[in-house]
Amino acid sequence: MVNSFNMSEERVNRRTHGEHLTSKEIFLEFIFPEIKDRLKQHIWVDLYCGEGNLILPILEHLPDNEKISFFKNQVYLFDVQPKMVEKCIENAIHHNIPQEVAEKNILLRDNLIDFPVSLKEKKLPIFHVTNPPYLYLGYIRKHEETQKYLKFFEGNNKGYQDLYQIAMINDLRNKIKNLIYIIPSNFIFGASVSNKFRLDFLKHYKINKMFIFETRKFEFTGTNICIAFFERKLNIKVEPLEFMVEKYKKKDVIIKKQYVLNPEFKYRAGSEFDEFIKKCRAKNPLTVKYYLLREEVIKNKGSHDISVIDANKYENNEYKKLALHVSDELKQKIESNILYAQTVDKGSLSGRVGLGVVEAEFSVKGIYVSTNTYRTHPIQVFFEPELSTEDQLLLLKYFNFILEAFRYKLDSEFLTTYKYSDAEYTRKYLGLTQVRGLIETFPILDLSEKNKKELGMLIDSNEFQDTINYINKFL
Repeated sequence: MVNSFNMSEERVNRRTHGEHLTSKEIFLEFIFPEIKDRLKQHIWVDLYCGEGNLILPILEHLPDNEKISFFKNQVYLFDVQPKMVEKCIENAIHHNIPQEVAEKNILLRDNLIDFPVSLKEKKLPIFHVTNPPYLYLGYIRKHEETQKYLKFFEGNNKGYQDLYQIAMINDLRNKIKNLIYIIPSNFIFGASVSNKFRLDFLKHYKINKMFIFETRKFEFTGTNICIAFFERKLNIKVEPLEFMVEKYKKKDVIIKKQYVLNPEFKYRAGSEFDEFIKKCRAKNPLTVKYYLLREEVIKNKGSHDISVIDANKYENNEYKKLALHVSDELKQKIESNILYAQTVDKGSLSGRVGLGVVEAEFSVKGIYVSTNTYRTHPIQVFFEPELSTEDQLLLLKYFNFILEAFRYKLDSEFLTTYKYSDAEYTRKYLGLTQVRGLIETFPILDLSEKNKKELGMLIDSNEFQDTINYINKFL
């Protein structure tokens, strides 16, 4: 990756501009082969160009006597940072473009504010190839230096969650037909971060192809990325999208498969899991509640001691243990609900998301939330009606079996990528809505003791489809 900044300045730019520079190698390996036969049919634009590595390498594949003319008439590059514009001009000069020519087509401009409509007046149609800025709205709100971006999420953009979505929606509104975007893979896998945006955007665009990377592509970010090839539809249409994906995993493993994104499930990849929990919801589902909160403990003070961990106090690689003084009723509630949800993969095969037993994992009876709730902490689960210990252990077995079967079948695509790590698989996050949905497929209230035994035997035999067929009998 070519880099013109010192380390501290580069770190500031990543945090304040959402900037992750693209290497020339990424362009040549994954993008150029897809566009090389169309070079003379479009003007080639990058509205967030950085050093220009997503457009300028095209010049290396043109005859010397065509490069300057091609650049003058078919290349337009922009960036919001003066130093990036300077570096991009230097790179153009390195490709034998005269400086005065480069300076006319490589310009300083903030294209998140609005689209440079003059480009639409050119003779050839626009082909936008870019690695836009990405900063999540939650991060933007929390940091003073990035709060200037909050204006982009107002008005017609309300509900969007990332700067890259602002860039893409600007292209949509300006009816740009061909787009290649390098963006976080939460575009296709994310739930709340991307649901609204996908529904808005994919009415207008089809996806012709996608590369997904579960390996680190940018040196200073753990964000998993994808390269998506979009083409505008002739007519606005809400319909399933089918396209080929090449997924690059660790240890040089490449998976090629056809994806189908269903609008009923907000065009999210891995929707087969969502379809399952919707179609297989039990006739009499359990009611699920989360968290043992401080407010509840205060309201139910008493003389009974109960051992808990404090989920908000993690020190020296363990949660702080303490004794709460509670009423008999609350003690009974805590002790009778033995399960907790682990929503984030720890990085080892034995530490994957799922349900666990509080006492077996933490040597206490409960998981106490002394301050704020966090979805990534261990979360005690409470059921109504109350379940026996045996029924809860059967639920645990069922839940983790079904979850792991779908992870294997769908390569964990229905889960949200948590962050890059050196684990032997990409760490994932299991949403609490998904936890509740899967628990609600467990028909425990309709099972006889004989049924429970039969279900347990199917799970122990690793019979996934037979297990699904069995619970469907009780819908």
